[in-house]
Order: sequence, then structure tokens, then C-alpha cells
Amino acid sequence: MDLPVMPPVKPMLAKSVARIPPGMQYEAKWDGFRAIVHRDGAEIELGSRTGKSLTRYFPELVEALKANLPERCVVDGEIVVVHDGRLDFDRLSERIHPAASRVKLLAGTTPAAFVAFDLLALGDESLLDTPLVDRRTALTRMLSTARPPVHLAPATTDPALAQEWFERFEGAGLDGVVAKPLDLPYRPDARLMFKIKHERTADAVIAGFRFHKSGPIVGSLLLGLYDAHGVLQHVGVCAAFPMKRRAELIDELEPFRMPDPAGHPWAAWTEEAAHETARLPGAQSRWTGKKDLSWVPLRPERVCEVAYDTLTNRVDGGEGGRFRHTARWRRWRPDRTPESCTYDQLEEVVGYDLDEVLGIKGT
Repeated sequence: MDLPVMPPVKPMLAKSVARIPPGMQYEAKWDGFRAIVHRDGAEIELGSRTGKSLTRYFPELVEALKANLPERCVVDGEIVVVHDGRLDFDRLSERIHPAASRVKLLAGTTPAAFVAFDLLALGDESLLDTPLVDRRTALTRMLSTARPPVHLAPATTDPALAQEWFERFEGAGLDGVVAKPLDLPYRPDARLMFKIKHERTADAVIAGFRFHKSGPIVGSLLLGLYDAHGVLQHVGVCAAFPMKRRAELIDELEPFRMPDPAGHPWAAWTEEAAHETARLPGAQSRWTGKKDLSWVPLRPERVCEVAYDTLTNRVDGGEGGRFRHTARWRRWRPDRTPESCTYDQLEEVVGYDLDEVLGIKGT
């Protein structure tokens, strides 16, 4: 491979802001795997946000990109999986599997799509120093004949339309809106764009914690909600604390520590057999490898309020979703009982078909 912008490339990033800023280009914020696609003739490389290769996990995309991209280019975008008209991050995550046979099977049963939103190089020319408005023009022209599963991300310079997208597109599983200055060059790994994400609050049960990598202080709190059957389901973690607060939490949670997980609602996390049938938070992650995921069980008696942006898809349209990203601590809720922390408090988002977002016409 010999391109003017060579892999690995870390993508340009965005910082969070509360409101949609004026005078920019606006796009939906996709909930998938960020990927930089390098194509040089027959060679295709899908690079992740960390620089690791995703190519082997998405063989169907490799062929689709060869059919839809020019011979030599570097494109920034998002790998997504669509299920029942909305993005499905859980199904996308299952695509990262070490077994080649499983990769081949999933490529057929849960095929991925690629949504392109920036152009870093075309032919022999690097576009890293080219203003966004010109890169977008070139990208639009380049993908004018592209067909699914390769898509051009919708974009607008109308802030009123961006606000409408922010409110409507969440029903299709999108995260929010990204705002990009029109004269912005492409700067890998720099937070020069802006993201506006949905935020809600929920009261959750603290049922355990993990230690911080630096020592015997809290690294993350393990959060739970009760389902309709009275079962405490793990829904995510809360992890962003100042170091002083991490130490304080150890003392505050000490009275609730259990000597072992026996009798805890999540005792199965310690059973290796359980990990074969469910992706439990006590199991090793395909992303984290050998990272220590051991946890300290707590009697599920304390309640806290956390902020979250969105949920993963619920099982069969019912309960069982999790916070898609790390939740953010707000406060203790001594006025709430653990049993009152149920899925019922979570806001239901009005559905919106992803084909509508991408402008795909029915056949």
C-alpha cells in the first residue's frame, strides 16, 4: 500500500458542548465503530480509533468498499449494524470475534454498513490541510453513485435542521449531532469538532465496584436496575471521579461490602460457564484482552442518580438494555429504595427508521 496518507491514522475527535453552535456543518452522530478506510487498488485496510485493524472482522465490507470507492483514497466514517430499522451496537460488538468461522457466519447473518463522512486523501493528493467544506464537496462527488452498504452521511449547514435531526434521529439509534467548522483542516487525534449528545438521568442501584488501576480506590461503580420480574440487571458503570472522590467512595461503600459473591444477584459472574452464554461484565472482554475485570460485590442497598445519554437495544423490544456509554455521577439518593429503581423510569424514544436518515428509497 502506497497512499499520501498511510495507516495507521487516528481519527479527528469532538469535544462535548451543551448546544448546537452556529455557522458550521452538522451531521448525525453515528453509534458504531469509527473507522479510517485506506484503499489502494485491491488492498483495503479498516483502521479503528486506536489504530488496530478491523479488516478481518468485516469481510463483506471489504468487498463493498472495493465496489464503491475509487482505486486510491482514504475515507473517515463509521461501521454500523442495522437491525429492525435502527442502529444496534450490541450486534455490532458481536462481530469482533477471534474465530474465523464465526466471523464468516456473522458477516452473513448481521452484515455491517459503512457511513462515510470525511475524505483524507484522493488519488495522489493528501487532503489533510484542505478545508472541510472542500473535502465534503469532494466526498459527495466521489460517492454520488455509491450503493448500500456504503453510504454518504447526510450533512447540512442549517442549524434548525440540525436541531430537528437531534430530536428525531435518536429513534433510529443515533447518538446526537456533530458540528464541524467549515474551514477546519483534518487533524488526527485532535478534538477540534463539537458533539451534542442526549442526556437523561436515572436512579440506579450500586451493586459492586472495581478497583482503580492505581491502587485501592474505586475505579468504577457497577450499576443495576430491576426488571419486571424483580431481577437486578446490570446496566453499566459510572467511572469518572476525581482521585479524592475515589478514595472517599471506598469508605462510604465499606459497610456494604460482601466477603464473597455468594447470594449476590450477580454471583454468576464468577462462574466461567455462564460467560459462554452471556456477555457478563465479569467476563473477559474481546476488546480489553487480559485487563483485570475482577469486582467487589456490594449488598444492593444504596441508590445513586446518574446521567446517561442512550441505551443499547432492549431484548426483543422489552427490558434488558444497558447504558451505551459510561454513566456520569450526579448524587446519592437516600430517599429511594433499591426496589424502586426499575426500567420503568427510563424514557422511551420514539422509533425512527434508519433508512429515512440515510435517504434510502424503498423498493
